[in-house]
Amino acid sequence: MAKVLMKGNEAFGKAAMVAGCKYFFGYPITPQSELPEYLSRELPKIGGAFVQAESEVAAINMVYGAGGAGARVLTSSSSPGVALKQEGITYCAGAEVPCVILNVMRGGPGLGSIQPSQADYFMVTRGGGNGDYRTPAFAPASIQEACDMIQEAFDVADYYRTPVMVLLDGMIGQMMEPVDFDKETKKRELPEKDWATTGNKGGRARNLVNSLYLSPEVLEEHNRALEKKYKEIEEKEVQYEMVDTEDAELVFVAYGTVSRIVKNVIESLREEGIKAGLIRPKTVWPFPYKAFDEIPNCKNLFVVEMSLGQMIDDVKIAANGRWPVHFHGRAGGMVPVPKDIIEQAKEIIGGAK
Repeated sequence: MAKVLMKGNEAFGKAAMVAGCKYFFGYPITPQSELPEYLSRELPKIGGAFVQAESEVAAINMVYGAGGAGARVLTSSSSPGVALKQEGITYCAGAEVPCVILNVMRGGPGLGSIQPSQADYFMVTRGGGNGDYRTPAFAPASIQEACDMIQEAFDVADYYRTPVMVLLDGMIGQMMEPVDFDKETKKRELPEKDWATTGNKGGRARNLVNSLYLSPEVLEEHNRALEKKYKEIEEKEVQYEMVDTEDAELVFVAYGTVSRIVKNVIESLREEGIKAGLIRPKTVWPFPYKAFDEIPNCKNLFVVEMSLGQMIDDVKIAANGRWPVHFHGRAGGMVPVPKDIIEQAKEIIGGAK
């Protein structure tokens, strides 16, 4: 198949279908509504099922049921809608039910705006629900990368038996770019879903999908097992990109759409003789802390976000006092402007001297 020009939200739905997803449960909310609209039309063509639930709470619990039966299942929403799904997501994490959740972020808090944002970083990377759990979270910067990561997210979900988040901002959902769905994506050997509630027909012991443990001793043991899984994910599933960091004295940290803006900023700064580079997390959990050990000439870190500062906490942990950490952020759906970033970068460099 040649590359096709698609709107982000529709391409995300197509990518899920390519990954073998046949079931979607969700509820419309801007700026991701084109995704369920696309799947409502396309899933029946392949024998799948699309259900517009009565609410986001209902949708995530339908995901819990379908995922518990072993199906590849997707839900999507935007910021306040994902907030409503948090109880169901923690149920899925506790019951080890694989599923994929797309968050096409908008400005907040509350209903906020319908403009793009990155202000759900805390909710997604820290776990917005109750208990000791984490969810792997991909952070693509283009529609092609989003489609690749969505396909990988289903494999990660099945491999580790965990919910997986794909964190996008409204710009990626609404823009149009060419996408190649024949592009080779990372594959892994997946275990059989012998835990799923598919009916035993008398051939095996019954399966239970459950996150309720009334014995504290048993629940602690379960939490320890989850912790072991999360540590394996931290060791094996970190992804990031390094741009011009070999000699960079000023290293930006940005993800998603903002990282594309920062790449243009770096080009402009280097034309003026300022050695700038970029660390781009492609997974925001697990966060690429070790990437910061690969910037030998760094004198300053500069975090740019479409929020008032959330990823900056992880960057400070990674810096561990080795470099000053500076910040530029816009909120409420405002997008960082290259001119403003360049001006602040020059102030930082001047201040460092």
